[in-house]
Amino acid sequence: MKLADRTLNLNAEGAYAVLSKAQELERQGKKIIHLEIGQPDFPTPGNVSKAGITAIEEGRTKYNPPLGVFELRQEIAKQFSKSRNCEVYASQVVITPSGKMGIFAAYSAIVNPGDEVIYPDPGFPTYEALTDFFGGVKTPVPMTEENDFSFDMEIFKKTINKNTKLIILNSPSNPTGSIISKKDLIEIGKLAEENNSWIVSDEMYSRILYDGEFNSIYSEHGNEGRTIILDGFSKTYSMTGWRLGYMIVPVDFVKKFDYILTHSVGCTATFTQYAGLEALRGDQTSVSRMVSEFKKRRDYLVAALNEIKGVTCKLPAGAFYVFPNIKSFGKSSDEIADYLLNEANVALLSGKSFGAHGEGYLRISYATSMENLEEGVKRIKTALAKL
Repeated sequence: MKLADRTLNLNAEGAYAVLSKAQELERQGKKIIHLEIGQPDFPTPGNVSKAGITAIEEGRTKYNPPLGVFELRQEIAKQFSKSRNCEVYASQVVITPSGKMGIFAAYSAIVNPGDEVIYPDPGFPTYEALTDFFGGVKTPVPMTEENDFSFDMEIFKKTINKNTKLIILNSPSNPTGSIISKKDLIEIGKLAEENNSWIVSDEMYSRILYDGEFNSIYSEHGNEGRTIILDGFSKTYSMTGWRLGYMIVPVDFVKKFDYILTHSVGCTATFTQYAGLEALRGDQTSVSRMVSEFKKRRDYLVAALNEIKGVTCKLPAGAFYVFPNIKSFGKSSDEIADYLLNEANVALLSGKSFGAHGEGYLRISYATSMENLEEGVKRIKTALAKL
């Protein structure tokens, strides 16, 4: 039996592959420091969990419309409009069972075989995987350390053309924590208009920001009709297992997304949406405390990594990852990551997991305790000193 050709290039995402290896070592009795997974180590806020439980107890466990519970869509539109200084309506909000489903739905609606897709490299692996899956032409744009891991606009200008169907943005970025400047967003918007290209802006880490200000391309006038926003609850409210995300879609195309969801997932679980509604309307203290703690960890980790001989690390502006440069060791990112897992029992990710331009780097998540970070750095330093 043979599967469809579109499945041929699908592979495991790096974080899950490393987690599997790490768990095998743990079964052998090894004590692994996990710095590979990108999910907050904080619990879902109590009021949010309670709202989800209450929704279940009240029987909110049935189907709901594919586009989502109206009250949640309304609240998202209200808060999005305020935070991005723009005007968005509930009718434009599409609720999805995870941010990843939002990415999949956007690709389903936009990308035909042969369409060029521009995406960041290094970048979230799903962008490249889905470009392959839908038969698009992979057109990565390097995010270089010299440019603070943001878009190299000179290369971007030379790359975009009339065949560019879709541009993927991700700010703050996974894996680098970089942000795209307002100036560059304005330029990207103009070029997208000139080339009749769609924009998908993945803003999942928009509230996990330490330095500078968050800028959304949606805030720049003229981009609303060609831009889809992706966001969700996983990172901001530590709700990774709830699988709750949303999209902001140009109003003329909402009905097509309604149909895509109708014939795929049907709808997003109703009780999770009421938990999401409480997350947005309730006390935001837990979010500010989490971001404050992440900043402390970031500052410690960057300083500690820069003290290791042969390692240099830029200070990321947002998200909860650092992307240290390990080129001086003369080994590939995969080799260093495997070595640190087996020699130091520290699980982290090869930069190559995020694209060819991630070679020479590692991704380390600081969504873990300070104790784990300190022990992890100690082990990394000892292991690298042997090379």
